[in-house]
Amino acid sequence: MAVVTSHFLLPPLCLPPPSSRTASHYSVSPRRPPIMAASSSSSSLTDPQYGGGRSRFMEFPHVSAPHRDLMVELVSAVEARLDSYLLPCTLPPDVQYYENQSGTAQATLHVRSGHDSSPIDFVLGSWIHCQLPSGGALNITSLSTYLNPSTDAPNFLIELIRSSPTSLVLILDLPPRKDLALHPDYLQTFYEDTKLESRRQLLEKIPESQPYFSSSLYIRCIVSPTAIMTRIETEAGGVERMEEILQSHVGPVAKEVLGIWLDQCAFGEREVGDSEISYLEKRDRLIRSKTIEIDLGSSLPRLFGPETAGRVLEAMRGVFK
Repeated sequence: MAVVTSHFLLPPLCLPPPSSRTASHYSVSPRRPPIMAASSSSSSLTDPQYGGGRSRFMEFPHVSAPHRDLMVELVSAVEARLDSYLLPCTLPPDVQYYENQSGTAQATLHVRSGHDSSPIDFVLGSWIHCQLPSGGALNITSLSTYLNPSTDAPNFLIELIRSSPTSLVLILDLPPRKDLALHPDYLQTFYEDTKLESRRQLLEKIPESQPYFSSSLYIRCIVSPTAIMTRIETEAGGVERMEEILQSHVGPVAKEVLGIWLDQCAFGEREVGDSEISYLEKRDRLIRSKTIEIDLGSSLPRLFGPETAGRVLEAMRGVFK
């Protein structure tokens, strides 16, 4: 549930068909502690306030071991670095986990908002499992992080979409929050100096990889020029080849990109003036409203029915505000 803007929880691409730094420098590690001291009520990842919702979210029960391990490692890295900036998840239990009446579709949603004094707006993670009419299953796992208007740094998103054990769509990006044509220094700081393009090219070289183009022009216009949007098909090599690619190629690149975001964006200490804060507030609000309008509002009812979808959408509107 998050897609290509890190603002998209379930985009059209997720629906079933109708019938000069080195990589090691950016490793995902908690080497730079948050400014705020962790409180006893929220710092422990086993705190009762997390409830069963987080545990269920972290299971990622319908995907392969390499896929699950990658998602757990990414979520754990974000929580380790940002935990003292974040409040516990307060979504209702029937939003943290929900399913359709027939039991053919299940999903989790885990959201932690940032403290008022932190640069984090919220962190959102989810997984969706949906049985397909063909007999297979659609599995989507995602993690996205949103910064608030006190900084203009990019957000982070990753989404892995599996329509079969040998098919993967990967979306991995730091979506910009400023017009790159008008702010070349922003392009230089976050996309050129960080060598993000080299990460995209690494995955492009995988023989089974080909570019993925979203059918949504809106999505395609708000990602960064270094966005990784790739489709990997391993029918010839089978499931084993897909798991090898996840473990040896996708995983390392995803962790490097998250490391870049944590170091350069979450802890980049970029402050903006009052006029720019107003612009960022308006931009963020418009993009999130568009998310619900063109994606969630149509896709969730089709997967989970109007009642469940309405409940989840209402909760998401509260988060996105």
